[in-house]
Amino acid sequence: MQYSGGSLADHRIVVVEDSNVFTSMIGQKLKEEFDIDIEVCRNFEELQLAFEYAEKPITLAISNVNLPGAENGEALSYLAELSIPIIVFTGTFHEKTREGILARDIVDYVIKDNILAIDLLAESVCRFLTNHRHHVLIVDDSATARALLRGRLERFNFRVSVAENGAQALEILKKTPDIGLIITDYNMPDIDGFELTRRLRAVRGSHELRIIGVSSSDNRLLSARFLKAGGNDFMLRPFVDEEFYCRVNQNLDTLDQIKTARRMYAGQKKPKVA
Repeated sequence: MQYSGGSLADHRIVVVEDSNVFTSMIGQKLKEEFDIDIEVCRNFEELQLAFEYAEKPITLAISNVNLPGAENGEALSYLAELSIPIIVFTGTFHEKTREGILARDIVDYVIKDNILAIDLLAESVCRFLTNHRHHVLIVDDSATARALLRGRLERFNFRVSVAENGAQALEILKKTPDIGLIITDYNMPDIDGFELTRRLRAVRGSHELRIIGVSSSDNRLLSARFLKAGGNDFMLRPFVDEEFYCRVNQNLDTLDQIKTARRMYAGQKKPKVA
C-alpha cells in the first residue's frame, strides 16, 4: 500500500510500549510517512494519564500486550473499555494469545518478529486512518449477518450502508455512486447473489466497483459460478477475521490502483495545446 494523501498530523496516536528501540522506530516511521507525532506511554499509569488529562481524544492506540504495571493484558482491556481503537504490536504470539486479542474487537495486530514489522504497522495505521474514504455496501437478507458484517467493517473505520435484498441494493447504488465495494450474500429470496452481480455488472465495471460474494454453503462450485457472473472475490462463512480484512483491503487496493492508472492514462491522452 502506497500513501500519497498528505499529512495525517491531526490524529492523536498513542503508543503503549516500554521498548525505547521500538518506540523510536515507530515514531520515526509515522513522522516520515504521515507527519504524525506519537505520544509514548511506557507503563500502565502513563496510559491512564494520557487518557484522563488530555483534551484531545485518542484516535488510535498502538499497544503491546504486556507492559510494566499491566503484565496480564490490562492495558488492552482498559483501551477496549474506553472504545479506543487498538492495533496490537506484540512479540509474544500463539493461538491462545490470538484468541484473547481478537476477543477485544481490535483493529489489527502486528507481530514484531522481523525487520518488516514497523512497515506493516505503519501500513495498518494508514489503513485505519484513511478507510473512511471507502464506502462499502452489505447485501444480506439476514439481519444478524448484516449486523455482524457492519460491525466488522465499522471497526476498521469504513463507511457502511446495508441492504436487506438485491432490489434495495440496486436502488442504493443508484443514489450512492461513491460505493466502491459490495459484499453480497449468495442465498437471498428475491434476487440471489449471482443475479445481483450480473445486474451490477451491467451498469458498473470492475474498474469502479468491486464485488465480494459470501455464503455459508459447502458447495465448492459457488465460488466459480460467482466469479463467472462478474464477482471479484468469494468467501465462505464463518470468516476468519484476518482473512476477511485482507480480502477487503486487497479489493479496495486494486480499485485504487485501477483508478490511478486510468487517471494517468487519461492525462497522457489529452491533446497538447499549441
